[in-house]
Amino acid sequence: MDKTKILIAFALFFSIQIGYSQYASTKINKKHEAYIDSLKNVEYKAILPIWGKQAYKKGFDLPYPTGLMLNYMYIDQGLIVDDMRLGIKTDNLDIPLSDADFIQFSDNSVVAETLVVRPDVWLLPFLNIYGIFGLGTSETEVNLSYPINMKTVVDQSVRTTGFGVTAAAGLGPVWLALDGNITWNKPELLEDPVKIETFGIRMGQNFVNKDKPYRNFGIWIGAMSVKMGKATQGEITLSDVIPQETWDRADEIVQDYYYWYDNVATIPQKIAADQTLTPIMERLDAADGSAIIRYGLKKSVQQKWNGIIGAQYQPNKNWMFRTEAGIVGNRKSLLLSVNYRFLLRR
Repeated sequence: MDKTKILIAFALFFSIQIGYSQYASTKINKKHEAYIDSLKNVEYKAILPIWGKQAYKKGFDLPYPTGLMLNYMYIDQGLIVDDMRLGIKTDNLDIPLSDADFIQFSDNSVVAETLVVRPDVWLLPFLNIYGIFGLGTSETEVNLSYPINMKTVVDQSVRTTGFGVTAAAGLGPVWLALDGNITWNKPELLEDPVKIETFGIRMGQNFVNKDKPYRNFGIWIGAMSVKMGKATQGEITLSDVIPQETWDRADEIVQDYYYWYDNVATIPQKIAADQTLTPIMERLDAADGSAIIRYGLKKSVQQKWNGIIGAQYQPNKNWMFRTEAGIVGNRKSLLLSVNYRFLLRR
């Protein structure tokens, strides 16, 4: 067997789309047989995927190679925050970022909602590449636990761009897919985008409609990991980072801070606090939210992996409707998706 035939055989084996091998493990009726035979006689005129013509000759029902997907994504993710640096700018002060590593944190989280447009193309029957372009909002909650208990919340819009690759393999109606993507997420209040790397593994099964073989329903389970770029830096006014419940506790927070400063803090901590927390406490005590807070910190996800389940309904070869939820682990997520697919002819 020459190299070309080996590559084609490899491609057909790794196709996850509905093909003869899938029907081999399920009950085949006359309509399925007629549908498979019709595929073998199709005059394949699409530009992509490579080896698409050979796949059809073998009875594989490939999806239309090009698609445009619209996704709504909700995610609630626990965060680890450390290496805090703070600074402040007012009419009378201009303190640059200074180390505030004496500050400790409790539970922190980010809740984000994003609407994403995802164009994609199947280059090979088993290899898909796609782009990611999105707009959304995020709410980041950071809770200081030492030397004071204080809650901060930042709401901001986020722009997202990126790309990804999906590779898949199938045997009968059961398939396995590996997906990885990199996105750069630019919150409006940060100086630089945050790089996020996502990897997912999914295993599922397709159930083909007995009377309409192009129609199917699929379910899957899997796992997803997220790696977040650590360093972030930006500026925000005090009124935009302090929620009303914190302003309501301002007297208590200021009193606790100065008790720590006078009775607990070490000399190095006092020197650092005078460049970081003390000016902020003075603004909080004066109920002045106009000060500009400079901040730098490192963030990472609290739990790298989480479990996911999902389902997809394909009424015809043009439309697919998908949902997926992260339900196991610290990360909770929900995906709602509609995908329109079409042919690019020669």
